[in-house]
Amino acid sequence: MPIHFGTDGWRAVISDSFTFDNLRIVTQAIADAVASEHWDISGNSNNTSDKKKIVVGYDTRFLSDRFAGEVARVLAANGFSVLLAQADSPTPVISFAVKHHNAIAGVMITASHNAPRYNGLKLKGAFGGSALPEQCRRVEVYITDNEEQARGPNLMDFKKAREAGLIQKFNPLPVYFEHLHKLINTNIIADNPQRFVVDAMYGSGRGVIKSFLQGTGCEIAEIRGELNPGFGGVHPEPIAKYLGPLSSAVSSGMGNFGIVTDGDADRIGAMDEHGKFVDPHKIMALSLKYLVEKRGWTGAVVRTVSTTRMIDRLAKRYGLTLYETPVGFNHIADYMMKEDILIGGEESGGISFKGHIPEGDGPIMGLLLVEMIAEANKPLVEMVDDLLADVGPVFYERVDLRLSRPVAKAEMTVLLTQKAPKEIGGEKVEEISLRDGVKYIMADDSWLLIRPSGTEPVLRVYVEGRTHMMVKALMQYGKTVAESAA
Repeated sequence: MPIHFGTDGWRAVISDSFTFDNLRIVTQAIADAVASEHWDISGNSNNTSDKKKIVVGYDTRFLSDRFAGEVARVLAANGFSVLLAQADSPTPVISFAVKHHNAIAGVMITASHNAPRYNGLKLKGAFGGSALPEQCRRVEVYITDNEEQARGPNLMDFKKAREAGLIQKFNPLPVYFEHLHKLINTNIIADNPQRFVVDAMYGSGRGVIKSFLQGTGCEIAEIRGELNPGFGGVHPEPIAKYLGPLSSAVSSGMGNFGIVTDGDADRIGAMDEHGKFVDPHKIMALSLKYLVEKRGWTGAVVRTVSTTRMIDRLAKRYGLTLYETPVGFNHIADYMMKEDILIGGEESGGISFKGHIPEGDGPIMGLLLVEMIAEANKPLVEMVDDLLADVGPVFYERVDLRLSRPVAKAEMTVLLTQKAPKEIGGEKVEEISLRDGVKYIMADDSWLLIRPSGTEPVLRVYVEGRTHMMVKALMQYGKTVAESAA
């Protein structure tokens, strides 16, 4: 099976395609790409980086620590100095370490929120975010070239690499925490300590929020924080259907609200006092309000095409420029690197804000939420109600509809544009956006987004309505489109 190294790196099923042999091949290609004169071709990489230093981290998945060690061996054999995390760590912590230690790149062994049978590799740039698409394409070129030339990976004995100083183990958390203290006001939290539950979903965010808040007086109960490479049999994704344990913990009185991070802790979710899921749309909107109204911060706002338009209404009120991007945090990162961005985020829970790295970060957004609740001195459920009374109401739904045959994205886009309805659910279609898939925006600011998957016969349908009836009408229309395409 060919190795496909995409813009988000490489993911595959453990022991099927994700093997030690294939990992060595991918790592050799990374070593070749980073060592090439074309690595900094975009001009976005930090030119003062140590071109021979690479940071390697890993999550809690099956064999992740061993896989990371193997990556380090290949990189060391290619003459790189490797900083290898001494324990499982969140992806954003490793990304921050790349920037802090002036490394030329970073490698994170993780399959993020995918099912337990998967593992993967994320490639990081010197700036502290995901490697640029052209850098990832270069890795793929080297994978192909090396295979054609029957060139195998270089490999160095781990112990000898340690003795030679080419592999050094390190703890990435202290400098990350030091950085977070500049962005999270622990005095506000200490003045009104919170009692809450953290759900690590057995991922590498375990212990991070609790450790950072030591000494603030907060009472924090952590669930699913032990090492469990099978993730209890669920996808470590912070969406409502996988959060029964967190809902039960909050409902049974273990805490007044809940915070959840995904498998590699680059996504965030929350749970209110009633055990009801607070999605990333609301977390991002609450964060935007707080950063502007309480901190007095300014800057542009960037969100993906599938993220709530509550963000648009707030940005308009504050006189802030708003950018909409295709789905994927790499598009948000592009703006964060070249403009003064106040906050950027996506529907799936990747959010970051001013002063931080251009990468979704679950722990920092969870901590900002704790600060917001402490400052407001009111329950999270009330804060959400106030938000919806202010810039809502909104109701959100997403489904992935499986088709009987693959449908080309371009073909579907033409079909949906040419056959665009005049109205749905009694509301006029005011605007059609083709930024990523086809998005119908209604007169009342409700919207329907239909995105064909680029990799499988699936139509992703996203809906935000101002009423439950509108959500139902938009979703029904989306399903009708899927049936006609099948």
